Amino acid sequence: MANSLLPPEERHLTPDQVEALDKRRELGHTLLVIAGMFAAIAAILLLWVGQDLSYSPGWAHPIAYYFAVALVIIAVCGIAGYILRRGTPRID
Repeated sequence: MANSLLPPEERHLTPDQVEALDKRRELGHTLLVIAGMFAAIAAILLLWVGQDLSYSPGWAHPIAYYFAVALVIIAVCGIAGYILRRGTPRID
């Protein structure tokens, strides 16, 4: 009997398909962890962004640029990780 907790499209997978599904979900989890780490870095950078934007002359705002890059990495890794991680997780 099929596991009724699984979505219908995942109930009749071959072992190779289950392994590919697990690898996809593992990659998604890894990307979510990377996004979380960069969120912590961005929180620390946020402490200095205001000062950098206020006191750095002209276009020389390195902390603001690092913060912007961190936000882009958070968005890309977070969205990609969420998409790859979708579905019912395997319970070990």
